[in-house]
Amino acid sequence: MKNDQAASVPLAVDRRRLFLGFSGLAAAVAWPKPASAKPEHGAAAAIPVTHYRTATVDGIKIFYREAGPKGAPVVLLLHGFPTSSHMFRNLIPALADRYHVIAPDYPGYGQSDMPDRDKFAYTFDRYGELVDGLLGQLGVTRYAMYVMDYGAPVGWRLALKHPERISGLIVQNGNAYDEGLKEFWDPIKAYWSDHSEAHRKALYVLVAPETTKFQYTDGMSDLSRIAPDNWVQDQALLDRPGNAEIQMDLFYDYRTNLPLYPKVQAYFRQHQPPTLIVWGKNDKIFPADGAHPYKRDLPEVEFHLIDTGHFALEDKADEMVPLIRDFLGRKVA
Repeated sequence: MKNDQAASVPLAVDRRRLFLGFSGLAAAVAWPKPASAKPEHGAAAAIPVTHYRTATVDGIKIFYREAGPKGAPVVLLLHGFPTSSHMFRNLIPALADRYHVIAPDYPGYGQSDMPDRDKFAYTFDRYGELVDGLLGQLGVTRYAMYVMDYGAPVGWRLALKHPERISGLIVQNGNAYDEGLKEFWDPIKAYWSDHSEAHRKALYVLVAPETTKFQYTDGMSDLSRIAPDNWVQDQALLDRPGNAEIQMDLFYDYRTNLPLYPKVQAYFRQHQPPTLIVWGKNDKIFPADGAHPYKRDLPEVEFHLIDTGHFALEDKADEMVPLIRDFLGRKVA
């Protein structure tokens, strides 16, 4: 905004633009206006408020972000490695005018508890149980899921346990097919083969600062869109004493997801959940080879390969948010 124009703009509008600039979505998405809002001429529409809460599930404190009307359709956001619900900080307010949005952190990530490994099993089965327990405490019995990276195996466990509860799927670089595990996974597969200390130590590079930054920058269309705060924050949490060993445990446990793939694919075929794929096609961790097979089991899937990398929302929210809102509006709302 030019200085000579600033004085003529209502203060509420000016503050709204400032907020949108900080959020990273100013140029990406026209901010949604709640249906019930009737602002006076020139006033800003209400901006959804995100709440930061903690619930105790099976003795573990689970942190989660929550926004939107309590009676609205629920959208569950399940994060990937090595981040947390922080990855959804911009998506949440972009959906919360019409949806009740819930985004938890798994134990060992974000602001949730990080119990000792000798007292807590860091497995995808356990993560699925805890997220299911959180939803039970919140009284959520029907929801759409956004699954990304580690969020996919967590979400698939929920879908297999409660297929009737899933109103729709948004899949962003989340695997359900053997074709999606390419060269990046070879050292991890070697660890699966023998659970040796040598192969475990070879994986420590995956929690090193250069790898964390790589996940946010590789394959991105415009690096000026990617906030360095992302990898700085994630690395600080990875560097907590004991966290690297937690990540090694999860790399090993990821092998348990592969035997579930046929069951997940059968779930797709039987239940045909409405599904939107918004996949960063330049991702080396979960490449587009893993996106195409969804078409075999979900012939009505809405399929979009986007010119970006692993953390697609950091780069392409301007493309993804309209697709997600349109999908949810037609299939879930």
